Amino acid sequence: MLSGTGLLLVIGIVFHIVYLFSIFDIYFTSPIVHGMTPQRSPLMPPADRLVLFVADGLRADKIVERQGQDRAKFLRRIMKEEGTWGVSHTRVPTESRPGHVAIIAGFYEDVSAVTTGWTMNPVNFDSVFNQSRHTWSFGSPDILPMFQHGASEPDSVETFMYPPEFEDFSGEASHLDTWVFDRVKELFDRAKHDKTLDKQLRQNKIVFFLHLLGLDTNGHGFRPHSEEYHNNIQLVDRGIAEITQIMDEFYGHDGRTSYIFTADHGMNNRGGHGDGHPDNTRTPLIAWGAGIRGPKKTGLGHDDFSADSDMIDWQRDDVLQADIAPLMATLIGLNIPVNNVGEIPINYLKEDDQFRAEAAFANAREIMEQYQVKHDEKESSELFFRPFQMLSGLNSPDTFVNEIRNRIESKEYIRAEALSKELINLCLRGLRYFQTYDWLFLRSTVTAGFIGWCMYCLVFVIRYYVLSKTAVEPSLQTGGLLIDSLSMLVFALVGGMVWIQNMPIMYYAYIFFPVYFWNQVIRHRSTLVAGFRLAVSNGYGMLVLEFAAFMVAMEALVYSFFKREILSVLFVLLSVWPVFASKRMRSEHPVLLATWFVSCLCTSIFTLLPVEKGEDINLVVLSGIAGVLLGGFLVWKLLSASRTGRSLTGLMIVQLLVNLLSIALVYSSSESLRQRDGLPFVNQLASWLIIGFSTLLPFVYRGASTDDYLGRLLSICLAFGPLMTLLSLSYEMLFYVCFCTTVLLWLEVERELHRGSQTSVTRALTTSDVRAALFFLFFINVAFFGTGNVASLSSFSLESVYRLVTIFDPFLMTALLIMKILIPFFVVSAVLGVLSSSLDLQPFSLFLVVLTVTDVQTINFFFFVTDYGSWLEIGTSISHFCISELFIIFSIVLFLLSHLLVGHLALPRLVKEKRT
Repeated sequence: MLSGTGLLLVIGIVFHIVYLFSIFDIYFTSPIVHGMTPQRSPLMPPADRLVLFVADGLRADKIVERQGQDRAKFLRRIMKEEGTWGVSHTRVPTESRPGHVAIIAGFYEDVSAVTTGWTMNPVNFDSVFNQSRHTWSFGSPDILPMFQHGASEPDSVETFMYPPEFEDFSGEASHLDTWVFDRVKELFDRAKHDKTLDKQLRQNKIVFFLHLLGLDTNGHGFRPHSEEYHNNIQLVDRGIAEITQIMDEFYGHDGRTSYIFTADHGMNNRGGHGDGHPDNTRTPLIAWGAGIRGPKKTGLGHDDFSADSDMIDWQRDDVLQADIAPLMATLIGLNIPVNNVGEIPINYLKEDDQFRAEAAFANAREIMEQYQVKHDEKESSELFFRPFQMLSGLNSPDTFVNEIRNRIESKEYIRAEALSKELINLCLRGLRYFQTYDWLFLRSTVTAGFIGWCMYCLVFVIRYYVLSKTAVEPSLQTGGLLIDSLSMLVFALVGGMVWIQNMPIMYYAYIFFPVYFWNQVIRHRSTLVAGFRLAVSNGYGMLVLEFAAFMVAMEALVYSFFKREILSVLFVLLSVWPVFASKRMRSEHPVLLATWFVSCLCTSIFTLLPVEKGEDINLVVLSGIAGVLLGGFLVWKLLSASRTGRSLTGLMIVQLLVNLLSIALVYSSSESLRQRDGLPFVNQLASWLIIGFSTLLPFVYRGASTDDYLGRLLSICLAFGPLMTLLSLSYEMLFYVCFCTTVLLWLEVERELHRGSQTSVTRALTTSDVRAALFFLFFINVAFFGTGNVASLSSFSLESVYRLVTIFDPFLMTALLIMKILIPFFVVSAVLGVLSSSLDLQPFSLFLVVLTVTDVQTINFFFFVTDYGSWLEIGTSISHFCISELFIIFSIVLFLLSHLLVGHLALPRLVKEKRT
């Protein structure tokens, strides 16, 4: 068994980091395979060149709704008179990199790209640009390089990029799109005098890619309903009209140019994106030019989204985002990207049955190549290979190919097209089958690991913190050698299977942990028996009742991840909890109980408020002032009671002044940004200095061990106030004030409940101490969900970080949002550290109870993870698991930090007050 708590914490960190990757191995393994033969239609393509316009962050409704005819006159004319249009449905995450990969490469990238900031390539992949003879791309340095670096011949993908500092969120950003249009015009002007360039431009199989970032930047900065966003749409529309005219004139109106206009993702009303909200997943798709079918006034394809549009009479043809890649490749006669999983939207092609049949057949062969490679890989490595039944035996892919080819040769084009679609569907299902082939094994192993960890922690807690003796049995029990031998045999057998099947190296770690945990649990089974006997000392009925109450509480916390309102209900219940917990509390501490009651009700309001919130700088300022006034009042009360010395009092006064300065800065910066004057450098520098000074102060200056615990905790709360103020948009700072007040009152209530009940310097844990662990978990959930849906960072608007940084930097901006989330976490962890000492418990004992019970939530969320349903449901389920899993790691780290913050304090013994 472990020799100490430190080793247990190390094992816990390593275990949860390793098992965090399990979700990626199950749901996010890369879909890319290699070794396929490229496929394309044998017929002459209708176009020599393709122009792809991607309006980054453009919502579909901004073009489709009635007002769209004023914002995008040229594109709306194309929709009605020349081309085909519809909605392109994206997948989660609705970010720029995965959106562009889906459009240009035709597949939905795995989440491993998030480690590169959605910019560079975690693995190489094929794309339309890579298959082209030459591609000219214009736009953002965040997007263009990944397709150049991933190309087999990087020189064939030419990039024209503006400097990164152009992407400034503090000002109007349509100049980004103007820059792109000007560079394209310059290219064609230069071709009039450069014969080499002119010759390049007149080749076939060439692509022009215009990445238009202005809409995304203006949407983030001013929201998608703003005048800036709508004006940017008009600018993009005029620019596309100009580029179209320039190209048509350059090529002599030869009718050999195809045009595609779309967006990588949409944007929600808060100016964010990333999750599966329909505003983020619906993007426009408009195609016109060579090879594209003209408009049809059939009224087909519409739903509630476009029911009120003036486009209701024109046929709407929706696609999935990956379907655009095979469409572009087919139009100019390229090989379809070998990793493409999109199905070519036949309705967008000109009405030529033979051309459509050959295009669909090429698409089917390309996807079939991927299926065959996946099939062969699994067959060669699996010990007990199970083929995909729907493409086995008489229904083999080769049988389909021969049948489709015969239909085309017999000029049965419609039937050939239908068979191609069927083959595509079966191959995609087969790819999915092999993608999820190892799920049963992985899920079983991971579940055994999580349950094993819970039991392992329980044994440790019982042995060292519940039973009176530190050892209830010798380290080697009878049969210990047999248990170790069986454990090694199990690991060897399962590990051998992993090795033979050439599974990833992480699988060995997934196997090791459950084997190790259960080995230790079985070896120390007498500890569990002794703990059980102690638990039933008050009767089996009481044990069952306490266990049922514990499970109800844990499931309520799990449910709060889906419905924030449940936290408000729990707050109402907790507001009256001390009244029923102790008669002495009612008679001796009515003011404390009344304050606790009011504080709980005030804090409960925030989980009822909507997640979407616009900027309200006046509320931010008033909330900050309220925090300063409350803080000042508490400093005065502590000083009046002679509970704080001169140094701690002076420190808190300085912190109050720093909080006032941060309030002035947030107001000044917000006003400057609102008036489109940008972020003043002095404000930006001062904000960073304040954050650095105030946030690091509690860690650098710990104070004396004789400092009052409440004064130290108040100083910690004040230290994080400036950061919360500077990152607040609306009611976040007010939430922080109420939250800190509530957790400090919780500490006081728990101390008063325990006052006078101790019998020794330290005591053993009892079942009643589980309540404190549950309260801690409850407050952590409140901290996570009090101001938004932490399952999606897009719920926390980027607008708040513009007071600190305006140039686009995904890692820095995300880090600031995460810090904003973690601030209450610091506070409640410090409070639990003080509470543990107040209850006469050994250091880290309460924390170990938290470790033991928290993975009950994780196991719930592991089984809630789904790979079907809407992308919002899929993304949310995965986010919940990751949050619960990372919570353990954050808890361990932050409890160590809380030990640094308050571990040195020497708390006074709680003595029962004498009645007079």
